[in-house]
Amino acid sequence: MSHDSPIAPEGVPFIISAILITSVCLYCGWTGGAVIFGLTTLFVTWFFRNPHRTPPADPKAIISPCDGKVIRIETVANHELLAGPLQKISIFMNIFNVHVNRIPYAGVVEVIRYYPGKFLTANLDKASAENERNALVIGLGRGEKMVVIQIAGLVARRIVCWVAEGMRVNKGERFGLIRFGSRLDVFLPPQAHVRVRVGDKVRAGETPIGEMP
Repeated sequence: MSHDSPIAPEGVPFIISAILITSVCLYCGWTGGAVIFGLTTLFVTWFFRNPHRTPPADPKAIISPCDGKVIRIETVANHELLAGPLQKISIFMNIFNVHVNRIPYAGVVEVIRYYPGKFLTANLDKASAENERNALVIGLGRGEKMVVIQIAGLVARRIVCWVAEGMRVNKGERFGLIRFGSRLDVFLPPQAHVRVRVGDKVRAGETPIGEMP
């Protein structure tokens, strides 16, 4: 299935359902309901938007995997899927951000691991360890690796991943989405240079969040 359509495929059932309910309300003369579900149709269509993005030309740039706001940057000893030390960047997506996720740096998907969990507010730091999440280990070449983790939030109840283990992926390529508010954590190798600060707003597929040596 192609993932470059203007609307993410996972959103189509929600949009069709909202349109049908709006149509029924109009047919029955329920003006209030038609307005509410008409606005719902517009919101859902807008939420699942899937805009084109052009990665920066710099081959060393590590780009943001999602739209949102950088809420935490720290050095951690390790991650259970990758030996450290690692540089962790956490990005929070609210319901108004584009929720399609993109590959930060070209490489090979070596491991995909899904973790069932809670649905705490995604901007809480403990959400990284306790919430439902899906982790990708990407081999960057020369023995270097990074981990990208999709984390469900308070409202998000569905993590979607479009890639599989063994796939070669390109920088900026769409690899999944999380429905209705969530977070992504990126673990960079220690030699990478972090290029964002807490509070910065980033765009998936465009904003450099780091740089490889």
